[in-house]
Amino acid sequence: MATVLMESTNSINLSNLVPLIGEKYDRKLKQLIQDLLAQFRKESPDFSVYVDAFYELLQAKVDPPFEVIWVYAALNFRSRNFAEGDALDRISVAKDLFQLVSACSASCNASKSIALLVPVVFEVYKVLLELFGKELNLKREKKAMRELKSLLDVIVGYISVCCSKSSDEEIDSISQTSPLPLKDLVCVWINTNEGFEPLLPLLSREVCCWLCGRESNVDYLAGAVITEAFFLKLCLCFNQAKPSEELEKNLKSWAVSSISSLQNSHFFEILERTMLGTALPLSSILKPEDQILLRKALFDAVLLVEYPFIYLNANLMKSLTLTRLILIHEAVENFSSCGDQNRAISYLKAFSASRLPSQIIKWVTRQNNLEEKANATNGSSPRALMKWLLSLEGLGIGIFGDDILKLHAKLGLDISQADQAAANSESKIADDDLFYVDNMGEEGNAHEQEGKPNELASAAFVAAAQSMKVTDNGSRKRKGTAAGKKVKFVKYDLHQSSVTTGTSVVTDSSSGESEVEDPVSDAEE
Repeated sequence: MATVLMESTNSINLSNLVPLIGEKYDRKLKQLIQDLLAQFRKESPDFSVYVDAFYELLQAKVDPPFEVIWVYAALNFRSRNFAEGDALDRISVAKDLFQLVSACSASCNASKSIALLVPVVFEVYKVLLELFGKELNLKREKKAMRELKSLLDVIVGYISVCCSKSSDEEIDSISQTSPLPLKDLVCVWINTNEGFEPLLPLLSREVCCWLCGRESNVDYLAGAVITEAFFLKLCLCFNQAKPSEELEKNLKSWAVSSISSLQNSHFFEILERTMLGTALPLSSILKPEDQILLRKALFDAVLLVEYPFIYLNANLMKSLTLTRLILIHEAVENFSSCGDQNRAISYLKAFSASRLPSQIIKWVTRQNNLEEKANATNGSSPRALMKWLLSLEGLGIGIFGDDILKLHAKLGLDISQADQAAANSESKIADDDLFYVDNMGEEGNAHEQEGKPNELASAAFVAAAQSMKVTDNGSRKRKGTAAGKKVKFVKYDLHQSSVTTGTSVVTDSSSGESEVEDPVSDAEE
């Protein structure tokens, strides 16, 4: 299709083109987009003249602006005027569209190349949604599923290559932005004025609203595309597979391996924000039991592993670490309320053993000229740390800088305070005592020596853990209520899944590291 779609451009005599540089280029681009958007408001719009005009802009620069490639690919896609066809036909169209977009963006940077895949991933989603609603008894339907998996693998591989090239550039880089509101250009792909939300069906409404505040940031749009492709790949693992421990293990291993390989901070932040709340936005594809299993696998992959790259990008570290803090607190509260105490305790132990608390404390104290307590290091409980941050916010010190995160923090604190016994046990801890002291003298040392008890546990965490009780039927109680047995720190089986070299996973073992298994292949599915 890429060749077919570009046939109309062959009639252009490039020797007659007037050089477009500097302000002249920008003025022509702006005028063309205004005229194009005006055409969409007509009853019978005519886009034929715009294909050649945008091709001229495409050829005038080695690295064309995002809008030029976006509009040019859309106009070519519309000019095809193909019939809907069945799933196999639409997969063929999606393949051709991917080839066209990737060819036009070959000279662009990684973020732009990935962000331009929004309509491609959207087409894949529509076909997957259709196939998941069928029994796949027909030979053509089975072939369509195989072709879809193959195309998605190619897309994920393309994204991985782009991310590997940009991993060094992303650190402390200036965000790639567009001079025009990108949401205004969604209509060239689908007839809507609702912004990017219709094109990003696997992101929650809350995340899409948050992205609207960064509507011209190509880096965040690229992160959204990676998140969508990431979810689609995980959803395909459920094709004709029943929920099981083995499936959960494979999902977790692939997720950890992918996050570690991509090392894209924008993707990871969007993934964390998507996981905030009580459910993943995947109900259109997965059954309820599948969603529950995937949710557990994702929380383990995100919260039990410490990814070093989240501390490398100074521009994003604040939002990344604060989002992670709130997500851990929500996960602990949610899984505890569901009776999964082992998982909740594992998240608390991983948090105490990570660099996250110390990094947040350092950032807050240094940015706001606050006095940091001598020898204070990581180890506060998520709830205690959130309470401290909100208390500073109440004093007029801007901590969150994001109304959505602030709201999640307040709601999470309110929910946990509903348990009066837990609130009383932790309210006795003064702000100066929120952090434990590393008696070994190394800040951030989170691993206990083999054979020795963990002497670095958070005082707040220990107090909360000691106050927890469990009834004989497994339901959670607090100290001072019904009689029961004290909770023990039970080893949680992580199936030995971890990440590649340079990334540590916190488990109940003393080493805290293991090799990750290979991602799920089509043959294994």
